[in-house]
Amino acid sequence: MTPPPSGTDSGSAADGQTYLPHAGPQPEPLDLADIRRKVEDILQSFLDERLRALPHHQARPLVEHLRTLIAAGGKRTRPVLCAIGWHAAGRSGTPPQLLHLAAAIEMFHAAAMIHDDIIDRSATRRGHPSAHQALRAHCTAPADSDTRSWFGASAALVLGDLALSWSDQLLYRGRLDTAQLRAVHPLLDTLRSEALIGCYVELLATGHLDDDVETPMEINRLKSAKYTIERPLHLGAVLGGADTAVLDTCTAYGIPLGEAFQLRDDILGVFGDTSVTGKPALDDLREGKPTLLLAIALSRADPGQRELLRRLVGDPGLDEEGAAQVREILTTTGARQEVEHRIEAGGLEAAAALNKRDLPTPVIAVLHHMIHAVTRHNA
Repeated sequence: MTPPPSGTDSGSAADGQTYLPHAGPQPEPLDLADIRRKVEDILQSFLDERLRALPHHQARPLVEHLRTLIAAGGKRTRPVLCAIGWHAAGRSGTPPQLLHLAAAIEMFHAAAMIHDDIIDRSATRRGHPSAHQALRAHCTAPADSDTRSWFGASAALVLGDLALSWSDQLLYRGRLDTAQLRAVHPLLDTLRSEALIGCYVELLATGHLDDDVETPMEINRLKSAKYTIERPLHLGAVLGGADTAVLDTCTAYGIPLGEAFQLRDDILGVFGDTSVTGKPALDDLREGKPTLLLAIALSRADPGQRELLRRLVGDPGLDEEGAAQVREILTTTGARQEVEHRIEAGGLEAAAALNKRDLPTPVIAVLHHMIHAVTRHNA
């Protein structure tokens, strides 16, 4: 287990344990495991209900796959951060309004994963076949037919759209009052818009290897920093009636840590263990995704290395031997080390933001642990 940051007890946010300060008044601890369980119960109960109420029995595989995807794991980072935002606003407990908002965020994330896997042509997700792969089995065309691939991708698009629609249903089931809805819904729409626009900008840059470091960082900001950390914190905080100072702290913390989070994911996408990440380590390289890691390597590479990168990255047929050559260049040019430095710097900036604001002690402890997890390879 990764040790907690100094100044906290030995609970681990990654393991869902609680945090208590060493001395002074004991605020209500944050039981992250309990938050995850409650959100997951809401999601599974909702999907079970959707299965029972299906308007046509042939749609059952769609909902069953979505249920499998959600049950297959995931850290529930966004729902947990939504709950942390609630507590950062000085609130306590886990009322239905908070839990259903957190579940709505996770349901949107399921929609985004399904669509991302179509775009990325990823074969697996969380150790299971991705939606467009799994749903091919329900096509009656021959196994080697192009029609099966078309059917799988089309069915996955429908499933992603369905999950997006159900995200709103989950939100409304929380019975937020008028003021809460007025505060939350525009921000939830902003989260969705930023993430989707980030996807499009990434799509434009995919397959065009470039040494421009700004574009991948802009994509990181939209697709990860805002989507994964800043906006979920904001959503919980505005639900709890937080003031502008709390929201500003969420931004000052969330943007640098979210960028570090994505940079860590970029490294894992090339150097990670598939048994841990749940996704093949060749996918990002085969797609030619625009990452800071590759941009730095290209800017530092000699002509031979540059030619090799341009030939291998973005090749759909890239094999493990070719990937090993890319990894070698990423290492010898110092690109990997530079990204590690930026991850560490993002963690330090996020920690500094927490030091400037008197948030509840358990909130600070959990947010510090997240910094530790991201920067110490445990994200």
